[in-house]
Order: sequence, then C-alpha cells, then structure tokens
Amino acid sequence: MYDSLYKHLFSRIDAEQIHQLSVNLLAGAGQFAPACSILSNTFSPKTSCPPIKLWGKTFAHPLGLAGGFDKDARCLPALQSLGFSFIEVGTVTPQPQPGNPMPRLFRLTEDQALINRMGFPSAGAAVLAERLKSQPHVDVPLFISLGKNKATTLTDAVQDYIAVLNSLYPYGDAFVVNISSPNTPDLRKLQTREYLSDLLGQLAQTMKSFAGNASLKPLLVKIAPDLEWSEIDDILELSLQFGIAGIIATNTTLQRPQLKSTHQTETGGLSGQPLRQRSTEIIRYIHEHTEKKLTIIGVGGIFTGDDVWEKLSAGATLVQAYTGFIYKGPAFVKQALAQLEARMKQSGISHYEDIIGIK
Repeated sequence: MYDSLYKHLFSRIDAEQIHQLSVNLLAGAGQFAPACSILSNTFSPKTSCPPIKLWGKTFAHPLGLAGGFDKDARCLPALQSLGFSFIEVGTVTPQPQPGNPMPRLFRLTEDQALINRMGFPSAGAAVLAERLKSQPHVDVPLFISLGKNKATTLTDAVQDYIAVLNSLYPYGDAFVVNISSPNTPDLRKLQTREYLSDLLGQLAQTMKSFAGNASLKPLLVKIAPDLEWSEIDDILELSLQFGIAGIIATNTTLQRPQLKSTHQTETGGLSGQPLRQRSTEIIRYIHEHTEKKLTIIGVGGIFTGDDVWEKLSAGATLVQAYTGFIYKGPAFVKQALAQLEARMKQSGISHYEDIIGIK
C-alpha cells in the first residue's frame, strides 16, 4: 500500500511538503497512547535476538533513525512505536534559524536517493529543551545532534556547540558533533586538524564537567564521506586523544556517482543507495585502523536487512537510516529486521554483535 501511495501520490508533491505532513501526522499520533499502541502493534518488529548493551544503555536491535528527520524532536513517541531502537534528533543550533531557501529537498526516485540542502533549520536549543523536558516518556536511547548557527564564524563555532550541549545535556543519552553537513558554508572545515583539536578538546572537557560523578555520556563525531584517507586518519587520531566514544560514518556526499534522476544536478548532500558503498568502505577502514577502540555507527544506503548486515560486518555496532525510511515507509524497521534475522539464522548467528567485523 505504501509503495502505491508513494508512487502515485507522495512522489507528485514537493518533497519537503510531504516531509512536513509526515512529521505533523507522527507528532499528532504521538500525543495519544492508543495511536502509539496501534502503530506499535502494526509496525514494531518482534526480534528474537538479545539486545545490544552499549554505553550503559540497551538497544533492542541495531537499527536507529538518523538525524535530520525529526529535527525539532516533535515525533519521538510515534517514532519509537515504529520500532527504531534509538532516535537522533536535530541538528540543533543555539539560536533559531530558518535554514536555506526552498526548494531544498529533492527525491531521486530512480536512484533511491535524496538530495538536501536544508542548512540546519532549527527551532533552537531553548525550544528543544522545553519540548524534551515535557516530552512523554520515551524508552529508546535519544541522540542529540549538535550544530552551529550559519552566522557563527568558524573561530567561534566551539561556543555554539557548547551552548547547545549546555541546554540539552540533561535530555540526551548521547551527543553527536555534526561537523560534516555540506549545506552550512565552511562547516566541513571543522573536520580539519586546525579546528577539530580545539573543538573536541573543549567539548570533551565540557562533557566531563557536566557528568560530575555520574557516568560519562558518549560523544560522537559525524564525518563526511568525501574525506581523503589521511583526513580520516587525523579525525581518528584526535578522537582517540580526546576520548571520543565513536564515529558516525557517514553524512551525505557531494559526489554524484552515475545518477539517473533529473534532479542529479541539484546542489546539496546526496543520501541513499548511491552512498551505500562509500560509507561501508569508510566503516571498514575505521574498524581496521582503530583496533575497536571507537564504536562505529554506520549510515548510508540502508534499505534492507542485507544493507544492515553489510554495515555491521564492515565493523559498525549500530546503524542509522533516513532515506530508506522515506522510501520504504512505516514498515521499514519491521521488514529490515525480519530480513536481517533471517540471514542471521541461515548463518547460525544468534547475537547481533557476532556480525560486527565478521569476515
């Protein structure tokens, strides 16, 4: 049914309009327990494998929702009901900002991809703090993506990241340093050693001061797929130096590999199937070069259980999806987990962790 609706209705309407409609519907459903129960009973996966224990938290399975879908944390109860094992909100900026001019989101249906140039539209950290403070209880781990305002210079960027962290630290289970979106001018320069050493050093120190005597919450770095291997080496070295918990690999790409859609020339970050191979290559590289000292969360081109298997076998512990969710609809998690566990059964594997780095 969803495939038919997408083909004959959703694909004919502006991509961002459909996205906002989806967010509004999920936000409304999340306010009513019976609606969440219906969503859960219909779409939530029934997993047979033991959950993943990581950072003192329980992940029912490896598949979570990537940042960018629920930027302002409006849909958490409904998204949990759809079966995601963890949810990333944001990217959140200190002050509200509208993002880039529309149109800024494009479907590349022939390529099973999206191009976005959203530019961190955000209600701002204060609004998110109030919303999360009054949010109905959500049982899955919540990741919060930290960003900077467009007008903030790179030399002052660290203060923006700390400001968001200061506002939202009580509400997140993990925090993501987004320095890899291609849609905020010069943001990706923060991935270079020149800026990254100071940024990670100050954020790590801030996290320690917030934690006090409690367990330190994980801080993750989200990287671009367009980096050279030497640039990735610098990020890994600094991440290990400053006690970063893990790497999210990867954000969207500026490359345009053999696309078919008429939207292929639109500027912005490309996500979906064309990104799958490159993100997996980077996951494998990180896994092989850090001796398992950094947890990897894999993102890029996850549509099926086989795609989840590919990311885990390359070295990821968890995975995130966004574009696959858009194309596959509300049954996405249930279908992908069923496919993954069928493959696990065929391979004689009963624990998700046993797939990690498997040859």
